[in-house]
Amino acid sequence: MHLFYVPGITGETCTLSEEESKHAVRVLRLANGDAVQVIDGKGGFFNAVVSDNHPKRCVLALSGKIPAGKHPYNLHLAIGPTKNIDRMEWLVEKATEIGIDSISPVDCRYSERTVIKKERLEKIAVSAMKQSLKAWLPQVEEICPFHDFIAAHQNSGGQKFIAHCHDTPKENLQDVYIKGSDVLILIGPEGDFSEDEVALAVRAGFVPVSLGRSRLRTETAGLVAVMTVALGNA
Repeated sequence: MHLFYVPGITGETCTLSEEESKHAVRVLRLANGDAVQVIDGKGGFFNAVVSDNHPKRCVLALSGKIPAGKHPYNLHLAIGPTKNIDRMEWLVEKATEIGIDSISPVDCRYSERTVIKKERLEKIAVSAMKQSLKAWLPQVEEICPFHDFIAAHQNSGGQKFIAHCHDTPKENLQDVYIKGSDVLILIGPEGDFSEDEVALAVRAGFVPVSLGRSRLRTETAGLVAVMTVALGNA
């Protein structure tokens, strides 16, 4: 069944965006009375029928809410954007499919990319949310300087980890993550975190962790972290 995204659903009807309306009417050729489903990105998952198949403002009549579960933890991934933006977009897509709540691009000392298009990443997250039949849309943040990010989360609750490649003592993420806990994980850029950045994060309560013996690309490390938490709650 066709699935559409409409943020901020209230009442018994909702209207698709112009882009979604065109796709629904011109491409999918949906007619009045056709059954569809719709999500709002905030946990709402609804059965619906097309009530006005206008190609610019297609209206759906909601016909019942579907139970949509949410994982019992909050996962926030902060990561240095990759030089090749395609790799960052791939990470957002796959992390959304697996299950994540927030994604924060962080500008680090060795970052090779300091600008991202938030709207583009949000669009990819929406598509991945629909693909994986989820009702919760991850929050994609604007890129933030590393020091500012640490300052903003110095007193945040839950578990906090920083994964890095420096030759210093650290435990495996899978061994120290506590099932059901909210968690914030820092992943460095392709040049890794600087020693000063690691020290700053540790002073702010972040625990250094390893993601295994292999040296991973940034986007792979991010996905491994997301998957480790997901499996830890399976």
